[in-house]
Amino acid sequence: TASLDLGAREELLSLLGGYAQAPTTPAMIMVTHHVEEIPVGFTHVLLLRDGRVVGAGPLADTLTSAALTEAFGVPIDLTEHDGRYAARAAH
Repeated sequence: TASLDLGAREELLSLLGGYAQAPTTPAMIMVTHHVEEIPVGFTHVLLLRDGRVVGAGPLADTLTSAALTEAFGVPIDLTEHDGRYAARAAH
C-alpha cells in the first residue's frame, strides 16, 4: 500500500479483505508495519522485533497494545472498530 492515497488504500484493503473471507481463497500472507492496513477477514498475526517472534496467533487475541509495545519498543495505544485496527504512540 506504499504511496497509495487514502481512497486507493481503502479500495485495495477492501479487495484483499474480500479475498481473505472467500472460502476458496488459499492462505494469504501480508507484511506491514501499519496495523491500519490489516484488512477485515485476516485471522492471524505474527509480530516480530529484531527477527524474534514476540507474538503469534489469532488476530483478536494477539494484536494488543502490550504486544505492539513489545514489537515496536515504544508505548502503543491500539483501537479496533468494526474489525479494523489503528495504532498510535501513547503519551
